This record gives sequence, C-alpha cells and structure tokens, in this order.
Amino acid sequence: MKLHETRSQHHDEEKIMTRKQKAEKQQEHDEKPNKKAKSEEKHNGSAKNGKSVDEIIMEFDKFCKTTSQHLSIQQMRQILEANNADTSGDDDAVVPRCQDMLFYGALQKCPVCGGTLEYNGQSYNCTGSYSEWSTCTYSTREPPRLEEPIKFPDFVHESSISDLLLKHQDPKKRPKRELKPSDKPFTGMVISLSGRLSRTHQDWKSRIEKYGGKVANHVIGVTCLVVPPTERDRGGSSKVTEALERGIPVVREAWLSDSIDKMEPMPLDAYDVVSDLAVEGKGIPWDQLDPSQEALESLNAEIKMYGKRGVHKDSKLDKEGGVIFEKDGILYNCAFSVCDRGRNVNEFCIMQLIMVPENRLHLYFKRGKVGADPRAEERVEEREDVDEAIEEFAKLFEELTGNEFEPWEREKKIEKKPRKFYPIDMDDGYDVRYGGLALRQLGTAAAHCKLDPFVANFMKVLCSQEIYRYALMEMGLDAPDLPVAMLTDLHIKRCEEVLLEFVEKFATMEEEDEEQAARAIWSDFSQRWFTLLHSTRPFIFGDHQEVADHAASVLEGVRDINVASRIVEDMSGDTLDDPLFERYKRLGCSISPLEKESDDYAMILKYVEKTYEPVKVGEISYGVSVENIFEVEVSAGPSYDEIKKMPNKMLLWCGTRTSNLVRHLHKGFLPAVCALPVSGYMASIFICVEVFITCYA
Repeated sequence: MKLHETRSQHHDEEKIMTRKQKAEKQQEHDEKPNKKAKSEEKHNGSAKNGKSVDEIIMEFDKFCKTTSQHLSIQQMRQILEANNADTSGDDDAVVPRCQDMLFYGALQKCPVCGGTLEYNGQSYNCTGSYSEWSTCTYSTREPPRLEEPIKFPDFVHESSISDLLLKHQDPKKRPKRELKPSDKPFTGMVISLSGRLSRTHQDWKSRIEKYGGKVANHVIGVTCLVVPPTERDRGGSSKVTEALERGIPVVREAWLSDSIDKMEPMPLDAYDVVSDLAVEGKGIPWDQLDPSQEALESLNAEIKMYGKRGVHKDSKLDKEGGVIFEKDGILYNCAFSVCDRGRNVNEFCIMQLIMVPENRLHLYFKRGKVGADPRAEERVEEREDVDEAIEEFAKLFEELTGNEFEPWEREKKIEKKPRKFYPIDMDDGYDVRYGGLALRQLGTAAAHCKLDPFVANFMKVLCSQEIYRYALMEMGLDAPDLPVAMLTDLHIKRCEEVLLEFVEKFATMEEEDEEQAARAIWSDFSQRWFTLLHSTRPFIFGDHQEVADHAASVLEGVRDINVASRIVEDMSGDTLDDPLFERYKRLGCSISPLEKESDDYAMILKYVEKTYEPVKVGEISYGVSVENIFEVEVSAGPSYDEIKKMPNKMLLWCGTRTSNLVRHLHKGFLPAVCALPVSGYMASIFICVEVFITCYA
C-alpha cells in the first residue's frame, strides 16, 4: 500500500512526533511543576511564631554561622547519631544536614520507600531505593518532620551556644521551613552577549540583571556566550572564536527566554550553536537535543559495535585488523547499561580486549551517555601480559556489576546489585543496522536478483538498514554504541519476565492502595526496563497505555528486529552474487505477486475501500492506496489453500511495522506478550501486541 498525506494550511509550523516523543510530551505536561513564584504577600507576610518567611531565612543563616563556629564536625555527627539521623558523607554534607535538623526539626523517613531525605539546595530528595534496580524518585519542598524534641549529647549542655540550640528543641516553637520558588534563574551567572539579537543588548542586560545574573563585555570566565541563531552561518565573531578556544559554551538566544519563562536555567548543551566546530566535536547527549535533531543524529549515526565480535569503532583498532580476543570459548567483549532516575543517571559502558596483528593486546573502555563522546570516560591501553589483561578485565567487570565475570560469561549467572551496571547480553552476529543493505546498495542488489522484480524490490526493503534504524529511533533504543538488534534470546526473555512480573504485581494491587505505593511500583519497573533496554530518553511509565505502547509493543519490535538480524546477517559486501535470493531462501516461505486481474485482488481492493478510512493525526490526514499485493505461503502455518477450505473464516486487517515483517514471514504470528487491564475496553483487557490473531483467524 502507498501512504498519502494531506496537511492543513496552518500546520506548516507543527511537527509530527514519534511515539516516544508523544509520551515524553504527555509526561512533561503531567509532571511539569508550577514554576510561578508565590506572591510577595505570602513571603513577606506572617508565618509561624509571627515571623515572616524572610525573617526566618535570615535567622537560619545566622544560626548556621554560629553553629559552624562553635560545633566541630565530629560533634555534629554525634548529634545526628543521637537522633538516628544519617551520619554518612563528607563534611560538606554533614554540616547542612545537622543544621537543618537543629533549626527545623528531624526529618521523617521517605513516605514512599522509607529512605532518608536530603536537602539539595532547592528541594528535599530521597536517597533510598525501591529495589536493587532502582532508586527512589520522591522529591518535595515540604518534607514531613518528627514532632519530637531533639536529643542532645551531654556536651551540648556545656556548650557556649546551648541556649541557642535548646531554643529549637521544642517542636511547638520551631519555625516551618518554606522554600521560595526561585525567581532568579541566572543567580551566580555571568553572561556575555554577541551579535544582533532580537532585543537590544541593553534590554537583555536589564532582564538578565533582574533575574539574578550579570553581563560582561568579555568572554573570560563567563558562564556562556549568547548569540543569534544565524551566528554559525556568518562564521562567528571574535568573541565566538575566543569562546571556542576557552571551551566556553556558545548558545542560542532562546536559552535566555526559555530560562526566564520556566524560571530555571535550561541546560546549555541543548542550545549549543557552534561547539561542533571545535576539535573535540559537539558532544551533546541525545536526550538534551531537540527530538527532530536527535532523530537526524540517530538515522545518520555510524553503528559502532555490531555484535559480540564487533570491535568498537571508537577504538580505531578495527582499522588495524583488530579482533575481539577469545580464549577458552570466551569472547572478551561486554556491554553494560544503567538507568537510575533517582540519581539522574542513564549511562552505557563498553569493555573489550582487542588483539591486533603481531599479537598486540589492547584494553578498550568507554563509559558515558549516548551522543556525549567527548565527555565520555574512554581509554585504549596496550597490554603486554595476556593473563594480567584478563585479570584486569574481570576486575573491571566486578567493579561495574558487583558480580564475577566467568560465571556470567559461561553460565549467564548474574545478580543485579544496587547502583551498579547490568550486562547487555550481546549475541554473536550482525546488528541489522550494520549488516543490512545501505542506501547505495539497494539498486544494484535488486538489479542482480533472480527473483521476480516485484518480489526483489520487496526483499530489498526487508533487507535494508533504514527500516530498522527508523523503528529503533522511534522506540528510543537507537544507541549506536549498543547492538540492540543483536541480543541473545536470554536477554529478550529477561525483558519479558520483567514486564510480566510488573503486570502481575499491578493486577494484584487494590484500588484503595496508597498512591505512593503505586508510584513506587511504576518507578521501579521503569528503571528496570530502561536498564535492560537502554533508551536515550527514559521516563517513568504512568499508565497501561504507555506500557502497551512503549514496553510491550517495543519488546515485540526488538524481538522481531533481532530475528531480522539473523536472517539478513552481513550484506555489506558485493551484491553481484545475489544476496537477496539467499535471504529469500532463509525466510522459508514463498512470496509471489498477485495477478491484478484475479478475483482475490479485486476482493482485497473492495475490502480496502469499505474498511479503511483516512486517519487524521493533528491537522494531517493519512490515506492509503494499493500498489501491489503479494501472496505468501508461510511454512510456519497452514497454507492459503487450506485456509480457504476452513469454515467460518473472515478477512481481517493485520497491520504491522515493516521492521516486523521478516519475523512474521519466517515464524508466522506469535501470541501476545501480555494482556493489560484497561477499564471499559474489550471486556477490560487490552492485548499488548500489534497482531494478536493467527493468519487464519
């Protein structure tokens, strides 16, 4: 079928988003905090004990200075210990923790996981964990406190500031800590301006100073240099050149306006203009890029590791003939992932032993975020002693995962440890994004194929890299460093087990269960999921529809693409030997174009006309027309002739992604991964699969 697109006139400025981007936008809408500053009346008016909030803040600042002068760090730890509070961390963490407790009262435990709450300068965040897979994401500006007197060690009563400390011992006399929303997003920043901006430099200077920042006429020591978006095309001013030399961020003017609108400083990386002109490259994590820019980066990115035997491209050792070191049946190549929303961590890690000609062994290590290569921890080190290199490799594996290397590699025994990486179990083969036909090969591959021209063109599409690149990009599983399309069946099975465990756990929850408990289950599952399937844009699942769209459906898509990788294998070589015909034979089915004069062809045309209506997404209307129809005999199911003889049959739409077709043709339709309860729909059951019927339903 061919897709037709109709746009309304006023839609030119709008964008159609992928499924994951829609989820992000919806989540951002649901979770977006209220950034508007509270009224001056509330902050300047009366608070507890008849004091204004500003007066309490000033009193607390004075209290902190006094206690810092008269109490040692060790004494503060003893006070925390006497009140069963957290005493861990360095001095910079202990001092404010103790002062907050002495002045405002001891904090209660996190209402979600029972962990410890910690003040980070803007809010109180939990430092606890839901499980070994995930940390707590609870955050509040009004933490619960114990209505109990502070317990003091004996030395406090002999201290010169005992009266000051005892003054706040009674819970009834303690002031309540109210955190003002930040209305000065540029506090502590020095900003330089350059070029013709949408506002005059004087106007921007006034606004920047109003919101807490300062403006400098130079770039030495500034936070960033703000330029118009056209600065790159004009070649850049002397300020831009100097900023690049000094490693100072150069950002678009929109950074200023967006920071003011949202009342918080936006990430500088997301507004970068010219840093890709520097020697080390741009290095912006994909999760900080505009979604459309991220999509372009993904579709054009070089796949850096195609599978278990793939030497990582960034090591440069593949150009020297390097291969993954193998000994006693073990390939020394590991990939890892961790997604920790509580700590705001979403990283991958690659570790390889690479043997190059003349028996030179190298250790390659890379750790960081997708797209941020210049900032990644990366090294290539030559090793003279093989045994020492193997020992170091195993030691690094244990540091990253908390598990021993050989039991994992030989028996796949692994136990997830808190705040540690988890291995991505790669298989020995070629990721279809690497091994599939490149754009330049498509024409010649079809031209030299002995199949019917229509079938050859169909096979050309199924064996191309692009459909799989696009599918994984839309799913957000498109990291070029990780071979997501070459995973072991065991790893995919583990993903399925995590999904089914979550579905079962949520099904047993009662409606009256606390919201915080449900929130913990959702957050824990989300962090587990995006650790197993590393995403450039992880998020916390919020409802069953999101689980269906971004977990169950994605899992089936990854499973199908992995099957395609094993059928396609490596087609990067010469196309004169008819690789398409070889892949056609591997499918184990027959595909032939249906005669346009046949009754079946007419029946399907009529069926399309009667059952398919244009679909409207936003202001765009999508319609279809039939280009070609293929008759398929799949060995995994009954033949078409057998189906026609069956009673009580009905023709049904079986829509699916192009990236899933190879698996459908090779293995037939598979059962749904899971079913989720959805109120008021299909007897309260939502089938999480694109096609949940058999081909003869």
